Amino acid sequence: MSDGRHIVCPTCHATNRVPYDRPADQAKCGSCHEPLFQGRPIHLGGQAFYKHIAQSDVPVLVDFSADWCAPCRAMEPVLARAASELEPEVRIANVDTQASPDIAGRYGIRAIPTLILFKGGAELGRVSGAMDLGRLLSWVYQTMGNGVWTGVAGSA
Repeated sequence: MSDGRHIVCPTCHATNRVPYDRPADQAKCGSCHEPLFQGRPIHLGGQAFYKHIAQSDVPVLVDFSADWCAPCRAMEPVLARAASELEPEVRIANVDTQASPDIAGRYGIRAIPTLILFKGGAELGRVSGAMDLGRLLSWVYQTMGNGVWTGVAGSA
């Protein structure tokens, strides 16, 4: 078993190993020295998307959306609040389906907004449509309740 967990930097996308006895919410990237958790959603596309969902020990909740979509825009403040509440246990990310149609196609995104929760590259669950913060958090906790919660904030 590793003596740390892998966390991908939201700024430079370098993979960092953070010891379990170090609070993840205070950790900084070894490459760019930016905080590994910034309390807000990150924007992903291309290889950075795949790196975050596959190489991080932190589950990633991905919002598939587009700028022209009114329900997607309505979700932006909800996701911002969710990021401040869920990090460092869950990273919140956004994929613009217009800018990254290959990623949207690979995951069969047919309606937006669609939220997919990933852990270790695997899809744990998905839900489509706008929702309020309470419903979003409830869905995340219920989906994570299947025994794969990371415990990033605490000790292993």
